[in-house]
Amino acid sequence: MIAGGITLEPAPRLASTLATVTGDLDLSGYRFLRDGLLKVAADGPPGLIADVDGLVIGKLSPTAVFSLVARQVGHWPGIPFTLVTRQRAHLRTFRDQKTDQLVAVCDTVETAERHQEIPARRWSQQKFPRTDDAAKLARAFLRDRTEDWGVPELAYDGLLVVGELVDNTLQHTRSSPDVRLDLREGVLTIAVADENPRPATLLQRSGLRDPGIGLQIVTQTATTWGSSRRWSGGKVVWATLASTH
Repeated sequence: MIAGGITLEPAPRLASTLATVTGDLDLSGYRFLRDGLLKVAADGPPGLIADVDGLVIGKLSPTAVFSLVARQVGHWPGIPFTLVTRQRAHLRTFRDQKTDQLVAVCDTVETAERHQEIPARRWSQQKFPRTDDAAKLARAFLRDRTEDWGVPELAYDGLLVVGELVDNTLQHTRSSPDVRLDLREGVLTIAVADENPRPATLLQRSGLRDPGIGLQIVTQTATTWGSSRRWSGGKVVWATLASTH
């Protein structure tokens, strides 16, 4: 995909997704590059590597985009982000702008994959039909996984969150809800993907019967939540719960 003078081409690998970035990095391509890398990460690869060897980076280029992406994908979906370049000018710029303090920089893709410390994780994914009992099935799915993974203390809030997210998918899209559960270091992420790219938006509601109250319940229950567009299309709405044990 090309925009703002930047070309971004993702390709899946066994241990990561490789995003090859070329073009001239300036303010006109900043948003496209930021959003593009975040969309690739939202598809849930084990790790994300950006090969920027073919990217023109000057002293005034907004390389803070890479630090921002690293912070966001480190929080969710909780994957490592690494840059690859063999250009000495790039390395000087990353050092001068302190980008390399937040993002690891390697000289080859293979080195980057070896460098990435993939967080220990357990995950499970299931797509549910568009039926009246979809939320019930999703809650049973979550209950079984939290029991299997030894975090039953997350089940109560998790059942509430997954039920509301699935209901929102059924009410506001034409998609079948695709539920993914991730457990990393005591943090459970509940993510529901659909084919509608329009982001989930939190609106203030006062009555229990007001439309949109479900997402408000999610925000009050979860540690954090968000809505991210995916490179493969559509979006994923996610929420995290932290174990106190």
